[in-house]
Amino acid sequence: MFYAITEAFNTLRDFMSAGGSVLWLIAILAAFMWAIILERIWYFNAGHKDYMGELKSEWDLVTDHSSWKAQQIKDKLMSQAKEAVNRNLSLINTCVALAPLFGLLGTVTGMIEVFQVMAFTGGGDARSMAGGVSKATLPTMAGMTTALSGVFATIYLNAARNREEGLIKEIIKS
Repeated sequence: MFYAITEAFNTLRDFMSAGGSVLWLIAILAAFMWAIILERIWYFNAGHKDYMGELKSEWDLVTDHSSWKAQQIKDKLMSQAKEAVNRNLSLINTCVALAPLFGLLGTVTGMIEVFQVMAFTGGGDARSMAGGVSKATLPTMAGMTTALSGVFATIYLNAARNREEGLIKEIIKS
């Protein structure tokens, strides 16, 4: 088992060094994005149920649901609940949008290395140029993979958000 873990880390290290420094930015972005996604998944599956119970008990304390004051309390509770449901979703969307841009940055830096090799070697040898092209394509692939995984998670989270917003409207009725 120790050998398998060591081999996995060696493979990851080789991949990261082959992709250049921008690949580390993509890895950090992916870790940050997935930490937020997992927090939101946990919230929708566990934490939100407790919040909905508190919301319902607070709304049930209002005796007259048709008065102006009750309408204001209802608006406040709806606003707070929607804010809790939508928390960090725009940050996740931003990370999804940044991932391919970081991949493109890696493409540009990798191609710059190819041109530098060509300039220093007077036209470049095939082996050196292939290394630069590899550094150009790996971050692109990593950025797109990160973005696609984030898109799938965003679809799930948006469906959960829509479901919970519907439940909030059911709990706080006039």
